[in-house]
Amino acid sequence: MTTWSSIVATVLLAGVLGGCAFIRHGGDRAWEATAPEPLPPRPAANGAIYQSGYDLQLFENSVARRIGDILTIHLVESTGATKSASTATKKASTAAIAGPSLLGRAVTIGGKQVLAANTDSTTQFDGSGSSKQSNSLDGTLSVTVVQRLDNGNLVVRGEKWITINQGREFVRLSGIVRTVDIDPDNSIVSSKVANARIAYSGHGAVADATAPGLFARFFNSRWAPL
Repeated sequence: MTTWSSIVATVLLAGVLGGCAFIRHGGDRAWEATAPEPLPPRPAANGAIYQSGYDLQLFENSVARRIGDILTIHLVESTGATKSASTATKKASTAAIAGPSLLGRAVTIGGKQVLAANTDSTTQFDGSGSSKQSNSLDGTLSVTVVQRLDNGNLVVRGEKWITINQGREFVRLSGIVRTVDIDPDNSIVSSKVANARIAYSGHGAVADATAPGLFARFFNSRWAPL
C-alpha cells in the first residue's frame, strides 16, 4: 500500500507542476512570437548618406514582409454542410409445388393431397440518415512572420490567449499568405490564408465541466469491452 501511495502522490505532483508550468508560459512554446532577424553590423562610416542594409522602401506600403513582422488576420470563417440518405427495398416471392398424380387423379391420404406445398417469402428494408454541421468564427488575431519563402510568400503563425474568470481561451492560426493580398492597413482576411490551420479551444472550469469523464471516454472508445 505504501508503494502505491507513493506512486499516486508522484503522479499527482507531476500533474500539478505541469499545470503550473503551462499556466506560467501560457501554452506551447512553438506558438510564441517570432523575433525579427538581427540587422547586419553597421559598417564603418564612410561619409555617405546611404548605408547598405538600413534602406527604407519609399514606394511600398508598410506591411509585413520580413521575419518577425506583425500581420493582423481578420477571422471570417463560416462553413456549413448537410448530408442525407434514404434507402428502401422490398422483395416478395411465391412458389407452389403441385403434388403427384396417378392415372390423372391426385394422390391423397385422408382426403388431403400429398407432397403439395406453397411457399411465400417477403423481405423489406427501410433505412434513412442525415447529418448537418455548421461552424462560425469571427474576430481578429495578430500573428508574426516566421519564414519568407523563395517566391515571396510569408509563413505566419500566432496565438491569442484570453482569461475570463476561471477559464482561459485561446485562438491559434498558422498558414501562408501572399504579400499582394495584404491590405494597406497591414491586415488580411483568413479566407486568403493558404494551408490555414485555425484552432479555438480553452482550459478551465467551464471546459472541464463540459468534457466527459475518464470512464465515459473509455466506454465510448474502441477499447470498450461492449
